[in-house]
Amino acid sequence: MNEPIRVLVVEDDPVVADAHVMYVNRVHGFQAVAKAHSGAQARRVLERTPVDLLLLDLYLPDGHGLQLARSLRAAGHHADVIAVTSARDLAVVREGVSLGVVQYVLKPFTFSTLRDRLVRYAEFRTAAGEASGQDEVDRALASLRAPRPASLPKGLSAPTLDRVITTLRAAPEGLSAASAAESAGLSRITARRYLEHLVESGRAVRAPQYGQVGRPELHYRWVTI
Repeated sequence: MNEPIRVLVVEDDPVVADAHVMYVNRVHGFQAVAKAHSGAQARRVLERTPVDLLLLDLYLPDGHGLQLARSLRAAGHHADVIAVTSARDLAVVREGVSLGVVQYVLKPFTFSTLRDRLVRYAEFRTAAGEASGQDEVDRALASLRAPRPASLPKGLSAPTLDRVITTLRAAPEGLSAASAAESAGLSRITARRYLEHLVESGRAVRAPQYGQVGRPELHYRWVTI
């Protein structure tokens, strides 16, 4: 059996770091082996723990994430980097490529977004042997870079899903299937199917809400980190 890809989560916010660890461990073939809340902590972890990939926030309390990546390269660490950032400066993106940043994930993001990046990285990482030609090289790079449209289960449509997402994101306290259906102009059964799809894909969570009488009603809430 193949060894999991070992991930170090570097994120200064402890709550977000825990969420990233949880997300990584939900993806088959990956294991979050440690977390660090600063560049200095990350260096100490790397001194004692083998790591294949850094999930690296670029804004750390003791310096920029790319400074950390540069110092790790100089020290002989060869782990790849997926940068997690709210920054959209393309100059930073170009600099990161030269330092081993293989993907960027913009905050806020959902589990499905990170899962897609990790799966693509795993495909790129497992490509081995000698390429037969340019096409094979292009395919290897495409597994990492090319966008991949998400497929929907049979019977679900992208426009209706967008309506449900818009409705759910507009209610940070959460909605029942009945409330979501009314707001989105759908039947309750249809709304529940889309809400359950969002839960299964990691973009929403559900929890029972207890009222005065009767059975508890499920409430759905959009999740971003």
